[in-house]
Amino acid sequence: MRRGLVHVLAWSLATGAAVTLSWWGVHTVMAGTAYDPPRALPITAADATTQESKPLASSTGRPSSSPSPSPSRKAPVKPSATSTSSLRPTPSPTPTPTASGQVKAYDTDGGRAVFSLGAADATLVSATPGPGWSMQVWKTESWIRVEFSSGADRVSVFCTWHDGPPHVEIGTY
Repeated sequence: MRRGLVHVLAWSLATGAAVTLSWWGVHTVMAGTAYDPPRALPITAADATTQESKPLASSTGRPSSSPSPSPSRKAPVKPSATSTSSLRPTPSPTPTPTASGQVKAYDTDGGRAVFSLGAADATLVSATPGPGWSMQVWKTESWIRVEFSSGADRVSVFCTWHDGPPHVEIGTY
């Protein structure tokens, strides 16, 4: 009987160690890959006007294969440290009204950010970095910031509505 308990104890410890080691290995491999949020698809002017009643993107669908004009990219501008002239809103020429407000796209050197601007708040519809750029998004109850970065270059699209209707500023630094 004593020998049987020793075997059961040894088997339990070995099984527990194997399960723990396996879980740790799988957890380590999957930690940075399994739950990355999907990147948003860009909304073109043609999509916004022809697909008002359909969803613009799906996590399981692919974008249509119809060619769409790509926005021109300008070389990044490096303003002086005291200059505020780099803050320049560039709304899309064809905003589409929605139930919550007006959808406006802001094209920058680093990518494109699309906001739904309401009377007293805003939501981020999509943000798509340009080729060679990465993106990061911060959100609070009164502002949304989308930052595109490539090396030392940074472009920030900042939407605030804490003291009135939503206001979008674009800064290059």
